[in-house]
Amino acid sequence: MGSKKAVISCALTGVLTDPEVHHVPVTPEQMAKEARRARDAGASIVHVHFRDQEPGNGRMPSWDPKVAKAICDAIRAEVPDLLLNLSTGVVGDDISGPVACLEAVKPELAALNAGSLNYLKLRSNHDWAWPPMLFDNPVAKIEAFEKVMKAHGIVPECECFDTGIVRSVAMFAKRGMVPNPPHLSLVMGVESGMPNKASWLPLLIDEMLPGTHWQVVGIGRQEVWALHRRCAELGGDLRTGLEDTFYLPDGSKASSNGQLIDAMAKVAVAAGREVASPDEARQILGLRAR
Repeated sequence: MGSKKAVISCALTGVLTDPEVHHVPVTPEQMAKEARRARDAGASIVHVHFRDQEPGNGRMPSWDPKVAKAICDAIRAEVPDLLLNLSTGVVGDDISGPVACLEAVKPELAALNAGSLNYLKLRSNHDWAWPPMLFDNPVAKIEAFEKVMKAHGIVPECECFDTGIVRSVAMFAKRGMVPNPPHLSLVMGVESGMPNKASWLPLLIDEMLPGTHWQVVGIGRQEVWALHRRCAELGGDLRTGLEDTFYLPDGSKASSNGQLIDAMAKVAVAAGREVASPDEARQILGLRAR
């Protein structure tokens, strides 16, 4: 269920992480430099979130298509062969912001959140880390995003936070809502979703349609690396980056995306996999040529 060559994605920045505390890129120049570091270390895809460009607001998300285009233009100028994968995650029915960004950038790939999740986390004293939040992704919302992606030749990467969402993607593909075989991300490590447990992977693979392109998104600290190793062994594609973790396999803190991708490339090689180039990734994933 995977190619011999491993496609490595880098999630450059994410949302809400404070750039004053952590080394997450915000500006077009910073994003382009981090994309270059990721590409040089073995990434062929960058997953991109956009942040508010006003001074002091860098931890907040932005759905301004001008910001999206400026960031993606900077990445494309710095590393022209990299594939772009845009975030579309937004709470509520109004998807005009993510849609405007997709239309402005026209990336090769975009995240398609394929089901809803009560997004929860507890503090050590068992208080909520934030007010309980529903990340709502009903079928009508999924269909609306997919329609826009299809119109612009963008391949949806279905993000699955729980086992039922994995099974739902198979239904979406059978109905023609997403490509068949689909592209699927197993988001593991969110406290109210699937855990960071490598033993779950064979069970989840059993629920996928034949030929599914899949990867793991491991959220957490250094414990995510055992999950990535098993993913590589089972033929999945690989993703890491400062959105997902700040920690390298030895427990030290990464200061750049390049360090995380270098570690991931070593995981792939240790599992007997070669690392795919961007052009090879296009072919493996069935994406449009440049």
